[in-house]
Amino acid sequence: MGPPDTWNKMRDWLAQLGSSIGVTPKAMVVVSGHWEEPEFTINNSAHPPMLYDYSGFPPETYRIKYDAPGSPELAQRVSDLLAKSEIPSRLDSRRGYDHGVFIPLKVIYPKADIPIVQLSLKSGLDPATHLAAGRALEPLRHEGVLIVGSGMSYHNMRGFMQGVPVSASDRFDTWLTHAVESPERNEKLKNWQHAPAAREAHPREEHLIPLLVAAGAAGDEKGARIFSDRVMGATISAYEFGG
Repeated sequence: MGPPDTWNKMRDWLAQLGSSIGVTPKAMVVVSGHWEEPEFTINNSAHPPMLYDYSGFPPETYRIKYDAPGSPELAQRVSDLLAKSEIPSRLDSRRGYDHGVFIPLKVIYPKADIPIVQLSLKSGLDPATHLAAGRALEPLRHEGVLIVGSGMSYHNMRGFMQGVPVSASDRFDTWLTHAVESPERNEKLKNWQHAPAAREAHPREEHLIPLLVAAGAAGDEKGARIFSDRVMGATISAYEFGG
C-alpha cells in the first residue's frame, strides 16, 4: 500500500530496534491488533504455525516464514498472572502467528530464536480491561520478558485510501504522545475516546488497544515516543516504556 518506499523509514527503525533495546529478551509476549476473542486467549503452542491473515497481496507474501518457537511454560505463567488479578483467560494451542507478530519481529529479530507467546485482545476492546491485563503482566518485565503491543497509532483505512486529513492525524498524535508521556498516563489512555480526532484516527480501536496493554505493564515506568513518520499522509508514532 502506497509507493514502494512508503515503509522504508519504519523498516530501518525496526531493524535497529533490537540493538537499541540492548539486552536480548529471554522471551516475548506480543499483543496484536489482529486477534480478538471473547476472553483473553494465550497461544501455548510450542511451535505456532504461520497465519497469513490478509488477502490480495503478491504470492511471495504468503511464503514468509518466521519460525520462532512458542513457550507453553510462559503461556501458563501469563495465564496464572491474569488469574491472580481475577482476569479470566484460556489457552489455545492451534492458532498461528498473525502478521501483527511476524512482520515486525522478522525485521527486529530476524534470527527468530526468541520464544514468543501471543496474547489476544478481549472482545469489546474496553480500555480499562486491557490496562488491567497489562498491570497483571508487569512481573514478566522483571523476568526478562519483553512485552510488545503491535498495532498502529493511526488506523483509519478509509482515511488512507481517500486522503488523510493531516490536521486530524496530527491532533490525535500530539494528544497520544502527551498521554503516553504524562504521569497520569493510564487515566488519559483509559479515556482515549475523548481525545481530539479520536474516532478519525481510530474508527475502530483494535490497533490502539495493544498500546494500552503495554502501558499497563509498565507500572510507574515512564513512556516516551521513540519513532515518528508520516505515512500516506498520517502521522504514525511508536512508544517505549521503561527505556
